[in-house]
Parts: sequence; structure tokens; C-alpha cells
Amino acid sequence: MSISDKSYHEKRDFIRMKIDAPLEATLTGDMGTYSGACTELSGGGMQVLLDTALVEGSEWEVNITSEHGHSPQLRAIVKIVRVEEKTDAGYPTGFQITEVIN
Repeated sequence: MSISDKSYHEKRDFIRMKIDAPLEATLTGDMGTYSGACTELSGGGMQVLLDTALVEGSEWEVNITSEHGHSPQLRAIVKIVRVEEKTDAGYPTGFQITEVIN
């Protein structure tokens, strides 16, 4: 099956991976730090669950670590592209990765 045979919602540049990793998000400019969980990760973005609804369009630095001490960790600058209504687990939030930090 070629990509043109797939339905529209599956036409992505990167495959999404389901994960469960702790996330720390710091607002660019040191305006605050929030913790949550990264639930999906791809080469272009991620979905996270946060306790606080953040502002769409704002930029953040995120750090994803492994609870098992695995390396490498992921540090990146992201832009918030979507904030969904709160669920029991938190606010599902879509981040677009704009830069990976070494």
C-alpha cells in the first residue's frame, strides 16, 4: 500500500510512537515550569498530558527523560499547536518540535 492509498489522517511525515515518559516543560524566557507525561512522540512533534492548559502558539523548552536512566534524553524547543479539553488525565496538548537541543 502506498501513502496515497492511506486515509488522510494517516498521511504524516513521521510515524507516531506511543510512549509513557515524564516530561518537564519550561516556558521560554523562564516564565514557569510544568510537569506532565509525553504519550506520543514523532520526528516532528509530540502529544503530552499536562495539569495546566497552556497558550496555543507559545514556545517552550521541553526535556523528556527516562525513569530508567536511559540516554539520550530529548531536549527541544517546541511550539504549542493544540490544547484539548481537560480529561481525567489532564489537558492533551500538541507540541510541534521546532529545534532539537544537544
